[in-house]
Amino acid sequence: MFPEEYITLKAKQTLHKKNRLISLSPFIDSQNLIRVGGRLENSNYDYNIKHPILLCSKHHLTKSIFEKEHKALFHGGPQLLLAQVRLNYWPLAGKNLAKHVVRSCVRCTRFKAQPIQIPMGNLPTDRTHLEFPFLRSGMDFAGPVLIADRKGRGCRLTKSYICVFVCFAVRAVHLELVSDLTKEAFLAAFSRFISRRGKPQRVYSDNGSTFVGAFNELSRFIQVSSKQIESDLANQDIQFKFIPAYSPHFGGIWEAAVKSTKHLLRRVLSLTHLTYEELSTCLIQIEAILNSRPLTPLSSDPSDLSFLTPSHFLLGRAQSSIIRPGLTEHNIHRLQRFDRIEKLRQHFWQRYSNEYVSLLQQRTRWQTGGQDLKVGAMVLVRDVNLPPLLWLLGRVVAVKPGTDGRSRVADIRTKKGTITRAYNNIVPLPLQ
Repeated sequence: MFPEEYITLKAKQTLHKKNRLISLSPFIDSQNLIRVGGRLENSNYDYNIKHPILLCSKHHLTKSIFEKEHKALFHGGPQLLLAQVRLNYWPLAGKNLAKHVVRSCVRCTRFKAQPIQIPMGNLPTDRTHLEFPFLRSGMDFAGPVLIADRKGRGCRLTKSYICVFVCFAVRAVHLELVSDLTKEAFLAAFSRFISRRGKPQRVYSDNGSTFVGAFNELSRFIQVSSKQIESDLANQDIQFKFIPAYSPHFGGIWEAAVKSTKHLLRRVLSLTHLTYEELSTCLIQIEAILNSRPLTPLSSDPSDLSFLTPSHFLLGRAQSSIIRPGLTEHNIHRLQRFDRIEKLRQHFWQRYSNEYVSLLQQRTRWQTGGQDLKVGAMVLVRDVNLPPLLWLLGRVVAVKPGTDGRSRVADIRTKKGTITRAYNNIVPLPLQ
């Protein structure tokens, strides 16, 4: 690997000042091996440590030495591996080779488990198609929350859950209190939602064990009853869609609503246990607070402190503001109240479409693109409930590209059958 340097050193000549080996002061030993001269001649170390054999990282022999030492060190990290190799050898660009060997180790890949990173996708059509509030909604469950069966001492505490509905267009929130996680309780809450907010066209929800907290019962309920729920809602022309399993970032809009709801609920309830009626009242008040959060300013004037909220699209005004009487004495208010409210609502909707939607352009995460999966690739399926060595091993049988041409979900054939997972739960194996 060093033919010119070998000839120069064999002739006992000095290397050129721009040679890549000049800083190591190399020399040829009695076995015609190029060794590092270095600065440790006066130390008490072993001869191989003071003058290690010079190696090139591009040679397959050097890579074999690194792989052997990596296994001897019980799959140690790059820094430990390089230090151990340098006890006998001095590889050029050894740090990069040590990192490459560790990244290429299948067993180390199992424990490190770096999933595939894909750039943040474009907003779906349902997030940008602005028609009516709650026409396209997302749903999730939060809880459990303990409620008392009656007031006073000696009451019995039972579990209840909060069904959270969030509008894709205006980010409005609707909260329903349900007594359990059965199909009947969900359909009853969904019927109350339709009666108060109108029939939605499409509803999204989690699928699998992706719910916040101890939602194992809910994940089993979704897996068993999802087909029954879809058939019951088909008669009402409602599309019920599920995101990929173990992929909560696909439903970030309703996960954020759950976080906001639980954030306020913890601070309001603390250690207090309310009855069903009291908790329902509390949830409706929290719903009003969430629907009064600002989306965008109404004007660019610094002195104008008014802002646009989801309540403007539900009620035509801010939910937490005081209703002002009409000023009929002025010429600007000669219109009837119904016409003024309708004009105000149209103005709000126009400002929302022109200003708030433009704020969604920036990709806040996953700006750069990583590797993409190919059909037939050997991968690991990450499972948070199992240790890394027990994760399922499978091959990619199909990828599902999005509207931007990038795939973020794949079908994997495993010993338990074909499963669908998002890229955040897929770990490609470093096989040649």
